[in-house]
Amino acid sequence: MSSTTNEEASRGLIQVYTGKGKGKTTAALGLALRAVGQGMKVIFIQFVKGDHNCGEHLFAAKYHPFNIVELNIGNSFTQTLDELRPVTQQTLAFAEEAIIGGSYDMVILDEIFVAKKKGLVSTEQIKNLMNKKPEGVELVLTGRGAPEEIIQQADLVTEMLAVKHPFTTGITRRRGIEC
Repeated sequence: MSSTTNEEASRGLIQVYTGKGKGKTTAALGLALRAVGQGMKVIFIQFVKGDHNCGEHLFAAKYHPFNIVELNIGNSFTQTLDELRPVTQQTLAFAEEAIIGGSYDMVILDEIFVAKKKGLVSTEQIKNLMNKKPEGVELVLTGRGAPEEIIQQADLVTEMLAVKHPFTTGITRRRGIEC
């Protein structure tokens, strides 16, 4: 068993949750709860989401463990790219301020890779956020299709593998499970 110095223990890393399997946002939410339990300040910033009544929003509104910020007030799954582009850039600027502003120990950028896949943010913009991360901030990025450059730069990468999912048998999204 290796020993960890105080400096190593307080160092913030970059984590990536990606892949075609279920659980990327769920993993980030679990990490957020664990961090809050240890007294850390957390912000959860959502890029491309469709339902503002998901369980995480309802839980955060009721118990206030951390802020969930979704600047887009529309349903990102039905909006055009022209509608999504300005609010995504606003979200990116908000995320940068959250990362460098000194108010948070953990910043989660949920579904940022979906925004990348849709052409709403670039790999360079994501790398820029990663490069600006202060030493003590834990940065978590989620979404399908993390670019290889991001994977190489991250400290921890987990790829969710879809082995079996009820969606393939016609079972739709279930309240409290998928949302």
